[in-house]
Formats: sequence, C-alpha cells, structure tokens
Amino acid sequence: MAKQIVLTAEGLHKLEQELEELKTVRRKDVSEKIKVALSFGDLSENSEYDEAKNEQAIVEARIVEIEQMLKSVTILDESGITTDAVSVGSVVTVRNQKNGRVDTYKIVGSTEASPRDKRISDESPVGKALLGRGINESVDVETPMGIVTYDILEIGK
Repeated sequence: MAKQIVLTAEGLHKLEQELEELKTVRRKDVSEKIKVALSFGDLSENSEYDEAKNEQAIVEARIVEIEQMLKSVTILDESGITTDAVSVGSVVTVRNQKNGRVDTYKIVGSTEASPRDKRISDESPVGKALLGRGINESVDVETPMGIVTYDILEIGK
C-alpha cells in the first residue's frame, strides 16, 4: 500500500501545475533537443543526444513520481486546524532558548516541505517535536549541532 501523502490545497495545486508543465512544455522541449541532436549524425559520440536523452529520462521519471503521489493524496482540511495544539497545517512561532531567535514555520507534509520558505515537514525533527504541543510549552529537538530547545510562542492557521 502506498504511503498517504498529506497536502494543503495550495500544495496540491502546485503539484498539478508542475505535472502539467512537465507534460506540455518540458516534454516538447526535450523532444526538440533530441531531434536537433539526431541531426548531428553519429550517435556514438554525440554528447548533445546523450544529454537530451538523460533529460528526457529525468522528466519522465518526475511525471511518473507525481502521478503516483496524486493517487495517494489526502487534502488537509484546513478548517479543522485548531490553535490549541500544533498539527499539520499549523503556523507556529517558536523561540530558540539558546540564542533567542524567533522563527515562524508552517507545518506541512513532507512533499511540501521547503525550509527556505519556512515550511517544515511533520516528519522533520523540529516538526515531529512540535506536533501535538501547545502554546507556552517547550520542546527539545535533536539536531546535528546538538539538542535545541524551542519555546512555542504562538499557534495559528
């Protein structure tokens, strides 16, 4: 059985857009590159052809991956998110006890995670530690740089 993938409506939309882009634009681009490379003749020493075929394999693999993911997607019911405890879909503001830094993260499924955009996975060490916790609670998170303690300051939607 495939692993259930939890996505926000926004995450589902992005995934569907990526799939559409891959099927309608990238496939055509790669096909054109292959055609051009074939026109150069001898395929045994044709690096353009090899590169285009590799790109085609990557595009096709991503298409299959997204289609498989879409078969086992569960859309997060954001209306059911409470501010009592951290859950997938919550927006959490935390303070690092060691350095005082305050950050706000959105807890999302692993497919939507983007640490650069402050979207952390419910499967990440920080995400796991925060799940189910409430405001004014502290959580210890084991990180590559040692244990970090965060204070939960705010939980939103």
